[in-house]
Amino acid sequence: MNMSRLMVLGLLTTVGPMHGHQIRRMAEMTSVETWGGVSVGSLYREIHRMEEEGLVQPVRSEQVGRRPARTVYSITDEGGRELRILREQALTDTARRTIDPVGVALLFGGVEGEQLRYMLRYRRQAIANAVAFLGAERDQLVARGVPPVAVSVYRRGELHLAAELTWHDEIEGLLAETEKAVTEGG
Repeated sequence: MNMSRLMVLGLLTTVGPMHGHQIRRMAEMTSVETWGGVSVGSLYREIHRMEEEGLVQPVRSEQVGRRPARTVYSITDEGGRELRILREQALTDTARRTIDPVGVALLFGGVEGEQLRYMLRYRRQAIANAVAFLGAERDQLVARGVPPVAVSVYRRGELHLAAELTWHDEIEGLLAETEKAVTEGG
């Protein structure tokens, strides 16, 4: 599924006509590359590809000061149909397709003992920091009157990370039990 298309077509539907820089700024401000699989660096290329396919169309050109002229795009009827398909796929697909570097490292990485515990503690702290950051971002969105559905995306991220923290607590306990068993048995 092309998450960049979903984002661009969705923005053009909900916000209205926009130029590529506005779309890119929205992607950067929401950090969607990190959590949503949208490649910020390829947004302009994707917009041009969608124009060639008739999903978006230029509606005007804008120039502010000495900046280069920017093409403002709107979504076409065909783009609306594509958005409905992408949205349905995204909201009904429950298959897990994310890469799991932690799982690969634990199964095949050959790291054990104190080195593993150190790396997992470091990762746990980074996740805890991310939970705090998302919570603060969510609170700011609420204060600015952002619609609840949009705010709920940040809450969903917090809950995903909270599940990771729970797993970290469990693996820490498992490693402690394993270490204790080795010490007592050896």
